[in-house]
Amino acid sequence: MVAFVFFLAWSVAIRQALLFVVGIGFGLVLAGARFGFTTAWRRLTWNRDPSGVMAQLVLLGVLAAICMPLLAANPTTLGAALGPPSISLLVGAFVFGACMQVADGCGSGTLYKAGMGFELNMAVFPLFAIGSFLGSASLEDWLKLGALKPYGLVNHFGAPVALAITLAGLVLVGVVAVRWCGGLKAKLWDRKLLIGAVILAVLAALNLIIAGQPWGIVYGYGLWAAKAAVGLGLFDPAANAFWSQPVNTTTLAQSVFLDVTSITNIGILAGALWIGLGKSSSGHRSMTAKQWAVVAVAGLLLGYSSRLAFGCNIGAMVSGISTGSLHGWIWVGMAFMGSILGLRVRRHFEL
Repeated sequence: MVAFVFFLAWSVAIRQALLFVVGIGFGLVLAGARFGFTTAWRRLTWNRDPSGVMAQLVLLGVLAAICMPLLAANPTTLGAALGPPSISLLVGAFVFGACMQVADGCGSGTLYKAGMGFELNMAVFPLFAIGSFLGSASLEDWLKLGALKPYGLVNHFGAPVALAITLAGLVLVGVVAVRWCGGLKAKLWDRKLLIGAVILAVLAALNLIIAGQPWGIVYGYGLWAAKAAVGLGLFDPAANAFWSQPVNTTTLAQSVFLDVTSITNIGILAGALWIGLGKSSSGHRSMTAKQWAVVAVAGLLLGYSSRLAFGCNIGAMVSGISTGSLHGWIWVGMAFMGSILGLRVRRHFEL
């Protein structure tokens, strides 16, 4: 990892070297604290344990308090994670929420668990990438079904009001979660997850400052599969609405090490591998052929739906909400409803 940092700094760009280090930090925290979005939602629903979700709310609140003033002060150099409210978003977020429970991992969860050597997530990893590429290739057709312009709270209200609205929303979600779990009698806080939430918020803010854009996961997946498809002569990006856009055409043509999302994804894999080397178990699970088939389908749909929804738990929820995007809140509601369905499927197939 140290050698790769020097390689990036010398041969690519100082920025990419710094982002790789930030990515390693993401991987260390996600894997070390087992900071999982999928597991937290499952424990909230099945076990009425709100501690994981409460940590996520802390992550969102701290990150919003850092990012929103930065965005307001630097509108030309820093960008928010804005996505259009659309049919695509509604369908994509719901399907993603369901499939992340079946595949036992969202975008970041699949990445860090694959880095740790969990066989289930290592199998889902390439399928997620293929699905993400297929979703990007068909995104334009989905948007034709109906879409509104992206709506950013910071742009419309300014940072103080946008932050107040966001924090009020997070508090409301927290109150509902606590009441669902039996009130103050429930275990509300997990020290390790809370520390992880704060560190992730700081790292995500650094990602915004260094990259000029919020933390994302899904674009990197789709880019890797797109590069493979183009390299094999299976795909013509010039004939596709998404990949023919100038920014995507340029990214597809240049080294993957120049893509900010890819380099932090690689860092997450590296950081998680570091944690995984100290574990005695590789995460082996004995599964039937039927169970593997269900997981494979879920993995493909996980990637496909993430592109329709303009991100996963990181790109849409964490980055979307913390930078004031309306689509982030819509994503959470639809994804959580999908998660409830996914838990039923998970139980049915005994995953």
